[in-house]
Amino acid sequence: MSDANDAYADNDLREVKQLGMWASIASLSYIFWIVGGMELVERIAYYGVKASAGLYAKAPVSQGGLGISLHDYGVIISVWALMQTFIPVFTGGISDRVGYKETIFASTLIKISGYLVMAFFPNFWGFLFGAILLAGGTGIFKPGIQGTLVLSTGRQNTSMAWGIFYQVVNIGGFLGPLVAVHMRQLSWDNVFYACAAIISLNFLFLLAYKEPGKEERIERNRKIKSGEITQEALWKDALHELKKPVVIYYMLVFAGFWFLFNSLFDVLPIHIAEWVDTSVIVTSLFGSEGTSNGILQFWLGLDNSGTKVMPEGMLNLNAGMIMTSCFLVAALTAKYRITTAMLAGCLLSIIAFVLIGATNAAWMIVLAIAMFSFGEMMISPKKNEFMGNIAPKGKKAMYLGFVMLPQGIGWGLEGYFGPKLYEMYASKEIFSRELLLDRGMSASDIAAIPQGEAFTTLVSYTGESAQSLTTLLYNSHNIGMAWYIIAAIGTISAVGIFIYGKWLLTLQRARA
Repeated sequence: MSDANDAYADNDLREVKQLGMWASIASLSYIFWIVGGMELVERIAYYGVKASAGLYAKAPVSQGGLGISLHDYGVIISVWALMQTFIPVFTGGISDRVGYKETIFASTLIKISGYLVMAFFPNFWGFLFGAILLAGGTGIFKPGIQGTLVLSTGRQNTSMAWGIFYQVVNIGGFLGPLVAVHMRQLSWDNVFYACAAIISLNFLFLLAYKEPGKEERIERNRKIKSGEITQEALWKDALHELKKPVVIYYMLVFAGFWFLFNSLFDVLPIHIAEWVDTSVIVTSLFGSEGTSNGILQFWLGLDNSGTKVMPEGMLNLNAGMIMTSCFLVAALTAKYRITTAMLAGCLLSIIAFVLIGATNAAWMIVLAIAMFSFGEMMISPKKNEFMGNIAPKGKKAMYLGFVMLPQGIGWGLEGYFGPKLYEMYASKEIFSRELLLDRGMSASDIAAIPQGEAFTTLVSYTGESAQSLTTLLYNSHNIGMAWYIIAAIGTISAVGIFIYGKWLLTLQRARA
């Protein structure tokens, strides 16, 4: 074997032929469905907060929100991102050594405390500290769950396993925002209490959980203690694997996609709330009076009057599509090389962001979210399948922790710069203050307006309708530029994914 291939000697770079769709589903074990259930519960709670975090941050204190600027919100999201995505790089190895059940239990306790801190301390520091606890808990939770999945499946059914797992996860991603929509219309702290109660259900799943490969792990630990085999310090072991080019290049080329991906969840709800008239959708479906049907209001994410779609409801199309059709996309993409499928998904997502920048028409935003969702189904489940497949034996959870590295870079940068880009090119709050100055309000009076209340002040000051003022502000500013810049970052990533796929193919042929 040449020196060029020595770095990959213990990494399995083969593409293995997959079973058919129904054969793959039938081959999935009971433990696969247990961890799917745990991930489902965790995601309901997680997205209950995540989907509405930006709306909570910008909502004025008088309405129970944080009343902070988008810059401060960006600081919170950036810290959240870095904590959540870099912790698994090292805690993944802990799961491999200590045990998956133990780390899942600990992570659930930590996440419950995070939701309660957010509820008890409704200010910048309370939300930041709560986010840090949630990030730490999630970072510990993920490797154990995903490591279990890898050990409970075979190479011949991994594509379908990850596709179904991602589909189950998005049932949680669908239900979480709906919980938030209706809880926050009562009061914001109800969102956090509800999420704490929901994730505590994972203690019941843990009673039925049995760790695959536990005997092998215990035997390995016995040999380490007796000196039969040696084991590097965890950080050294992780660093050794991280230095492999196959991991380094993966981390770099996918970072841009995760910048794009997280912008949808961190910034788009704010954009929809400020610029998109979602009552058009309700009128198209139910007429000008909307709907008073409580069941429809819940499942479609409508406001309590049933006349408009809440931002979380709009974004929920993403999770709704994934939870109903991800297994079909998984069956389709199983026929192609993993990197080819991921490249196609990235390109589709880029087009969606260009569309968001081009128009604020409600149904066009729906189309953009649908396009992004198909792109996400092509790329996101595949990242876990890819890293789980190439991981050396005994390091599955560690490598699945590495999956978070490009997400950490992308989300960390987006968490800080995404809201800043939006504030620079599309902030309704800032534009409203500028227009108030143009219309004759004194600078001192404008400065005294509480954060988050500039537009409502503009409406009362001018006597014009909210809709006409929104149209005026939208047409007089280049709001789409923020989304075009984000799409450009994604395009750089797409080029990198293409080159990375070609390079891996060359390596595989050299090893054959």
